[in-house]
Amino acid sequence: MIYILVALESEFSHTEPDHRFTKVYTGVGKVNAAIAATEICLRYDCDSVINFGTAGTLKPELAGQLLKIGSIRQRDMDGRPQAPLGITPFEYSVVKGDIILDSGIHSLSTGDNFVQSSPELYAECVDMEAYAIAKACHRFKKPFSCYKYITDLADENAAKTWEALHRTGSNAFYNKLYGELLG
Repeated sequence: MIYILVALESEFSHTEPDHRFTKVYTGVGKVNAAIAATEICLRYDCDSVINFGTAGTLKPELAGQLLKIGSIRQRDMDGRPQAPLGITPFEYSVVKGDIILDSGIHSLSTGDNFVQSSPELYAECVDMEAYAIAKACHRFKKPFSCYKYITDLADENAAKTWEALHRTGSNAFYNKLYGELLG
């Protein structure tokens, strides 16, 4: 079974039944995403996990595109001086910093804040869930991929722009899912 994890129903509300995947709404933020991803990864029928959702960008040319993510950073982990920004201090697992995915070229940073200006830890795109999901999948050895639809420019207008556009990426992901991923 392929599990598709999405923060909000309004981001991906397609209801066409399909026995190949199960959609799970995690709720917003790293804690909610980590709990949902852990529960999914521990199910005997979990073959892989896909995270789809919306994101802001620091590169205006990416606005309105569906991106496959290739690396994910944890922008709000600030354990300095015990560890560099983005690295979990005193972490004993293999994953304590950036997570590199098998494919995808775009970088994403995850944190529990709605980005409205360039964060200190740079990535092309910003979200609030992907790092937690990716880390749980890595921990439980489940294949993981991540797709983000870029709704806003992570600027002072981000919240208003996201509200207006967060439903628009659903069709692009649906087409990707059925056209390429599930063929």
